[in-house]
Amino acid sequence: MSGIITTEYIREKYLRRLPTAFCPGCGDGQILGALIRAIEQLNIPKNEIVTVSGIGCSAWIPSPYLRIDSLHTTHGRPIAFATGVKAANPKLKVIVVTGDGDAVGIGGNHLLHAARTNIGLTVIMVNNAVYAMTGGQVAPTTPHEAKTSTTPYGNPAFNLNVSEVVAAAGASYVARWTTWHINRLIESIKKAMNKKGFSFIEVISQCPTYGGRLLNMDHIEMLHYFRDNFRENADGMFRIGEFVDVEKPELTDELEKLIMKVKS
Repeated sequence: MSGIITTEYIREKYLRRLPTAFCPGCGDGQILGALIRAIEQLNIPKNEIVTVSGIGCSAWIPSPYLRIDSLHTTHGRPIAFATGVKAANPKLKVIVVTGDGDAVGIGGNHLLHAARTNIGLTVIMVNNAVYAMTGGQVAPTTPHEAKTSTTPYGNPAFNLNVSEVVAAAGASYVARWTTWHINRLIESIKKAMNKKGFSFIEVISQCPTYGGRLLNMDHIEMLHYFRDNFRENADGMFRIGEFVDVEKPELTDELEKLIMKVKS
């Protein structure tokens, strides 16, 4: 496609209905826009894509808004359902959109083993560091000493660096961006969707309703915080960029080889 991708064009081609249920200032709308633009720029037919989501604010990004076949599944299980879809039809581009609580708190075991087996999924994990839909409770990604609705005096535990864990588990592609770095995110989604094997993108996103309120920051201030603190040469959770980009055997290809071996 040539020219500018307008809001009207996106709405007519990709969205089922508006307005969304996202809170004002939530980063989920930005991530929805980034996903749409990545699909459009890759020129992938919509009938060759399946999106899968679980429970949480981020699950609404593909379902019900995207005009693409979608599975809206149970809490913590989108990667398990997506694994079944990919195994049944390896030609499909299967995209999982999940939150940090959904992917790590409830579904962490599925995440680890999908990365280990290197099945060809693209997982976009929205990390707002709380269980936002259910009241802003502490999550596995909540920073140490951060206040949440269930840790009003500060989180006594330490947060999980999810991208590093997924990289260590064996994924083919791992990256982390924020909602401030939206153009880098679009390019990363495009690369992930064309990657053979398990691709994981963590998106640090603002939640002004819970995290922002406890930090006395609105969504603009949170975006400026991402701009000023998240860098490719930073350490720990403040590091953004591509962490893993390798070529290795993908699970459904290996399954096909095994089937042909058994048949011969």
